[in-house]
Amino acid sequence: MAKTKKTNAMRLLEKEGIDFETITYGTKDGKIDGISVAAKIGRAPEWVFKTLVAEGASGDHLVFVIPVTSELDLKKAAKVAGEKKVQMIHVKDILKLTGYIRGGCSPIGMKKHFPTFMDQSAEALEKIVVSGGMIGLQMELSPPDLLKAAGGKYADLVK
Repeated sequence: MAKTKKTNAMRLLEKEGIDFETITYGTKDGKIDGISVAAKIGRAPEWVFKTLVAEGASGDHLVFVIPVTSELDLKKAAKVAGEKKVQMIHVKDILKLTGYIRGGCSPIGMKKHFPTFMDQSAEALEKIVVSGGMIGLQMELSPPDLLKAAGGKYADLVK
């Protein structure tokens, strides 16, 4: 079995002494959306979370971690972030801003730390799955551990 290349997200979790499991999946079929990934890795879609990067009216960047089955409510996101409004950043800006590419953006280990909010639905789960920092790699860990590593907090974020 090939050894998984370490990502910034994995290094950060190891440095913090946080337990996590890496899960790899095939990408040759081009299906890297969250629902497809959940099926490929054998996890319920409600346990698989996506990382969204947005910009507030102030110009500050924000990270939102929500279930792949849900849609970010921009009004709720703005309220929890203390912004007048929030909009998603352009896909072309993800790499420059985070160090990750679309489909492989982890909520931890970005180039710079941004305020991070995780949907409150994660509080009821023992484990969640998020991107490990590259397409084809996911990490499974407890929601409190993810929040600790991301310096984030729970919030009501979805429609």
